[in-house]
Amino acid sequence: MTQALQGHLSLQHLGVIRAEGADAASFLQGQLSHDVQLLPVGQARLAAFLSAKGRMQASFIVIKRSADEFWLITSRDVLPATLKRLSMFVLRAKCKLSDATEAVQLLGLAGDAVPAEARSLAPWQVLALGDASMVRLYAAEGESRALLAAPAASALPTQISGSPAIAPQAWQLSMVQAGVPLITTPVVDAFVPQMLNFESVDGVSFKKGCYPGQEVVARSQFRGTLKRRMYRLASAAQPQPGQEVFAASDDSQPVGTVVQAAASASGFEALVSMQITAASEPLHLGSSTGAALQLLSLPYTLKEDI
Repeated sequence: MTQALQGHLSLQHLGVIRAEGADAASFLQGQLSHDVQLLPVGQARLAAFLSAKGRMQASFIVIKRSADEFWLITSRDVLPATLKRLSMFVLRAKCKLSDATEAVQLLGLAGDAVPAEARSLAPWQVLALGDASMVRLYAAEGESRALLAAPAASALPTQISGSPAIAPQAWQLSMVQAGVPLITTPVVDAFVPQMLNFESVDGVSFKKGCYPGQEVVARSQFRGTLKRRMYRLASAAQPQPGQEVFAASDDSQPVGTVVQAAASASGFEALVSMQITAASEPLHLGSSTGAALQLLSLPYTLKEDI
């Protein structure tokens, strides 16, 4: 039986881009996949930053800290390139972008370390705790999870600081089990958002205005051209992000790509973006004769193509 995830840990694999200024909201509105301009102060959204071809360069948990300040929480390994690329589009907008990783503490919370008020929230909703923002995350194997973002000098509530320490490997597994990955270097430019189920976990708005890659995202959604989804799979061998997945019947062409992976009590689990038609076939890691992969469930329902 999987041990319940309980406690807190510092999320060292994440970083923060700060966007601030009178035009910060309108600037981000024109760059990200979600409608951040309508985001109330103190709330959060999942969003992606895409290339003109609709491929994900980075993904974020976006927190609106004030009317003119946003924190974009992303994988630390892609932050420098993402910050550089975003900065290219600022031009004359009154928006300053900076790396605020050292100025913000990011904690992962699970189980009883998540306050009862936060456990009742829907994913991406925020509980304000003084100057901290607690973002409700998708659950992992039924266990509550949240992300706490606060100025680095802020003291933690006793309920959090007094909770047990979570091992980084256990948190990584919970990310896989929750089915909401953040883009990391091995898979930059590999997927449109729907290939990672972003439209099913409120990471895409189809009602907002233009942003890079919007036409590709909309075409995939409304013209039935989406052929890939993300699935959760178990393996006895260790998958690596970017590694290919094959169907047993065909060694010539991969049917999927590993997005994220983590060790589990019985081996390993991974999130794999793959052809929808391959989900019912025997699957293998690395080749058609590689380690077998077993399909597991996700904690949310995939939205049907429109």
